[in-house]
Amino acid sequence: MGVSIILFLIIFLVVVISHEFGHFIIAKKNRIHVVEFFIGMGPSLFSFERGGTKYSLKLFPIGGACVFEGEDGLEKEKGELSEHAFPNAPVWVRFATIFAGPLFNFLTAYLMALILVSVCGTTIPQILTVYEGSSAEKAGLLAGDVITEINGKKIHLGGEVTLISQLNTKGESLTITYERDGKEDTVVVTPAFDEEAQRYYMGITAGEYLKCNVPQTFRYGFYTMGFYAETTIKSLGMLVTGQLSRDDVSGPVGLVKVVDEVYDSAKAYGAVDVMLNMINIALLLSVNLGIMNLLPLPALDGGRLVFLLVEALRGKPVPPEKEGLVHLAGMVALMVLMVLVFFNDLTKFFR
Repeated sequence: MGVSIILFLIIFLVVVISHEFGHFIIAKKNRIHVVEFFIGMGPSLFSFERGGTKYSLKLFPIGGACVFEGEDGLEKEKGELSEHAFPNAPVWVRFATIFAGPLFNFLTAYLMALILVSVCGTTIPQILTVYEGSSAEKAGLLAGDVITEINGKKIHLGGEVTLISQLNTKGESLTITYERDGKEDTVVVTPAFDEEAQRYYMGITAGEYLKCNVPQTFRYGFYTMGFYAETTIKSLGMLVTGQLSRDDVSGPVGLVKVVDEVYDSAKAYGAVDVMLNMINIALLLSVNLGIMNLLPLPALDGGRLVFLLVEALRGKPVPPEKEGLVHLAGMVALMVLMVLVFFNDLTKFFR
């Protein structure tokens, strides 16, 4: 478990630092005063000051922050802000500064996807097997067909076919466009219900291995990052609609358990395999953090972006005390949620 905790902390540092560095670098480039840049929460383990900014590493590996002068806007009412305070920057500069956090998460995720694809290759959505008597066979699909679209959505990876199949919990018909011998055709497949597995199947396996050259690495790295983003968004939707339970949600404690399980499975194959699996986890977490922070909820980057858009449209900011109350309420709700997730994670260790 000790190694797993270290690996988790490395992943945590990479993902959170990339997010906060996005805010930080755009703020600095636009001469916005950064009061403090810290990683983690709680009491500081150590800190130092340079260039008017305090840099801190805190005890608990939960989030981080890039704190700007006058960020809550309240000091502006008292006339206590310097010319480099956050509220004194043009609205689109402030928008770019806030948006840069999630953006850097996606850039970091793309870099990780490039590493994975360049080393491991990828899978293209080519059908490997069509099972006898299946819906896919009845529709006329054959091994070797390359799926290019499902229900009008472009398909680039074998994993996308699997994801669509797994999420088709109601057995809805799928309009599949495929390529065979250079020609494109479309069929409709109505998945059949498997009583033993308690889910619907088309009756195919798809995912032909592709060792990528340099141009393909950049292209399929982007597709891979997009696939993780799509998985995250659909998972959030399933959580909201009750298709996923609280057991499917993990915080830092639960992630340590995930890292430990992956490490135990990968260590027998050597250090390189362990590293690639950790990059894969970091890629998913980086995309998760980027998407979660763009949700238009109070206290998150997305919530702050909404207020900045309103300001841009109105030509004047929302009163600071009102915005502050909204974000405070959001922060309290977020803290309560984090405590609930923490205790939920703990219960997983004793099952």
